[in-house]
Amino acid sequence: MAGMAQEEGSSSLTSSPLQFFPWMPLSPGTGSPYPWLRELKSEDRGLCLIHLLLACANHVAAGSIENANIGLEQISHLASPDGDTMQRIAAYFTAGLADRILKGWPGLHKALNPKQASLISEEILVQRIFFELFPFLKLSYVITNQAIIEAMEGEKMVHIIDLNSFEPAQWINLLQTLSARPEGPPHLRITGIHEQKEVLEQMALRLTEEAEKLDIPFQFNPIVSKLENLDLENLRVKTGEALAVSSVLQLHTLLAMDDEMHRRNSPSGYKNPNSNHFQRVQVNQNRRTLGDWLERDVVNAYSSSPDSALSPLSLAASPKMGSFLNALRSLSPKLMVITEQESNHNGFNLMERVTEALNFYAALFDCLESTVSRVSLERHKVEKMLFGEEIKNIIACEGTDRKERHEKLEKWILRLELAGFGIIPLSYHGRLQANRFLQSYGYDGYKIKEENGCLVICWQDRPLFSVSAWRFRRYD
Repeated sequence: MAGMAQEEGSSSLTSSPLQFFPWMPLSPGTGSPYPWLRELKSEDRGLCLIHLLLACANHVAAGSIENANIGLEQISHLASPDGDTMQRIAAYFTAGLADRILKGWPGLHKALNPKQASLISEEILVQRIFFELFPFLKLSYVITNQAIIEAMEGEKMVHIIDLNSFEPAQWINLLQTLSARPEGPPHLRITGIHEQKEVLEQMALRLTEEAEKLDIPFQFNPIVSKLENLDLENLRVKTGEALAVSSVLQLHTLLAMDDEMHRRNSPSGYKNPNSNHFQRVQVNQNRRTLGDWLERDVVNAYSSSPDSALSPLSLAASPKMGSFLNALRSLSPKLMVITEQESNHNGFNLMERVTEALNFYAALFDCLESTVSRVSLERHKVEKMLFGEEIKNIIACEGTDRKERHEKLEKWILRLELAGFGIIPLSYHGRLQANRFLQSYGYDGYKIKEENGCLVICWQDRPLFSVSAWRFRRYD
């Protein structure tokens, strides 16, 4: 089997996606060795880039550096961070693949990627741009707040733990809604968790001002900490408080801490996949969109890695996640609302991660292509500083360095049920509010779907984010 994997991974240009364009011969020489690449029409170029990316990723997974280098060179003549959707995606995927290769030479990698102190302002800026350009976070906040309002009806003391406290808009909206409660607003305490002190200071300032304006008794408890280092004693949950927990795109980061155990328990998950599917996939002469091609051909070209199985064993082998959820459960929350990316980027198998990421980020890039100018500085920043860095992390990193371990809703449901939580079906009113929000602000192409009592936010028909509500089973 190992010999087979090596043979497939080192098949050089004989198994290159260039075979799908036989009317375009390779022409070595000075300058661009593949001048015909620049003459491809947009759709042909997109299909060619997909083939080239998958072939290159296959070579990287097999450790065939020479062939991977050839693939990267071919892609470089087509990819561009300023081009169309597929050109932009290809630019960031090739950066991730190249970074993974470079990590084989740690000294070279460190020399080319010196550690730099990240600018807090830049990090927050790109998060705010994502918030403004897409409706995903806004929808998450609308759905979460509605669930909190319904769960906390009649409560006089409400405590909310925000596991990613950086955007005051969510809680300003909640304060305004609570102020209109017929029985009057409760005493509200929000515990905000973020690793940057300055972010929490801004949150405290904005929320305190709004609470004073609305005459709502309010406290903000800031905790400067990464989620994996959080000491739950600092949450200071008091007797008599009705507790709610809000987690927006955060829980998956804890899965990185369990990577070494997964390596020991599932060593086969790191073997190179037996996948020489490139030779069997033919370019359909009928015109397809990028999304159609990815969905119908690319996804089916690779089988899932062992860790993708939804077995209690694979879910139980996550001590950090398990202990964190158990600690939250011990606080007896009345409600916990979780928003996560709806994609599986946590496989041991590199090819599976690349394929899943291509589907997921193709949809996000397509959202921007449909709504924002290609020359927009904000679009460029969110693509490079947010999506590009996530793609690189998914492809190039392993172990505790790989933080972007997104998983699908079905797996989160099993994991949370094993931890002693019971699902709360999100109300029709919550879904109605979310749909009204999309209509009011003209977000064409976005959809809300119900799945197992949870809500899934889609671009066209592609699920991208899920929102689910939970409670400690004592309240069942």
